[in-house]
Amino acid sequence: MRLLTLGGTEFVGRAVVEAALARGWDVTVFHRGRHAPPAGARSLHGDRTDPDGLAALTAEGPWDAVVDTWSAAPPAVRDAARLLRDRAGRYAYVSSCSVYAWPPAAGYTEDAPLVDGASPHADATDYARDKRGGELAAEEAFGADRTLLVRCGLILGPYENIGRLPWWLNRTARGGPVLAPGPRELPLQYVDVRDLAAWTLDALAAGLSGPCNLISPSGHATTAELLEACAAVTGGAAELRWTDPAAVLAAGIQPWTQLPVWVPPDSELHAALHRADVSRALATGLRCRPVRETVADTWHWLRGIGGTAPQRPDRPPVGLDPELEAKALAG
Repeated sequence: MRLLTLGGTEFVGRAVVEAALARGWDVTVFHRGRHAPPAGARSLHGDRTDPDGLAALTAEGPWDAVVDTWSAAPPAVRDAARLLRDRAGRYAYVSSCSVYAWPPAAGYTEDAPLVDGASPHADATDYARDKRGGELAAEEAFGADRTLLVRCGLILGPYENIGRLPWWLNRTARGGPVLAPGPRELPLQYVDVRDLAAWTLDALAAGLSGPCNLISPSGHATTAELLEACAAVTGGAAELRWTDPAAVLAAGIQPWTQLPVWVPPDSELHAALHRADVSRALATGLRCRPVRETVADTWHWLRGIGGTAPQRPDRPPVGLDPELEAKALAG
């Protein structure tokens, strides 16, 4: 397989490139040149937001498949897909479950209502409409039968540049009493970035198309399993203090951002983030590694780069201020 990745030097794109190279695929990475792609990939430079930013692609190809991870204004997807539609066989756009109309009901499938107002020609608006606009742009150029829409939820694993799992790892490594939001058995739903990459490549090779909610089954791990794994792999110095959700919220702590991954049970957020139906992904080959493996491999990577994870400039930092945590623990 000859693969082109639009982006491929950070997090999801990098995992896709590494997985493709491991399969012996011929891989080309189109990127801005700020980070080096994995060894073995061919590198093409360009900024797709510039008027002539795609010039490096015009004399290249053909490719069997394209993987695009763009997350901003949809015209960047539109322009790339239009350029590539006669030089690539299939187009995989890494999208998001955020494209579903809010609030999605627990157990929502790929047929759930989608956000209104998205367009492949719109300037950047919000994450949900930008991602839906990217989906529409890919389908407009390649047609629904040649477009794969990989609708991800929470993504964890090595190379994470959002900061969620790295924050928990660094917090438990610091030790002492740790605010652990309950309930312990609250089901989580996420996908290891390497499992996402493997499924996407398998799906492209098999000629799959259409949307797919690509996350683990709800409850693949619980909050306790995730945080206990973090505490264990970082040395066991952390004391998890399990705290009732009402007490967490009463302390003024924001779910998801100040306590990454966690959202209160029985909330719209929990239904949206941790209770999607993933039957289609499982039926088409998604395999999810154990949570401890995801945590341990992320910790190994994080230590290897000095303990500070890269941070996407378009995303705010996550994590809980130590003074607020101490105040909440003091009750």
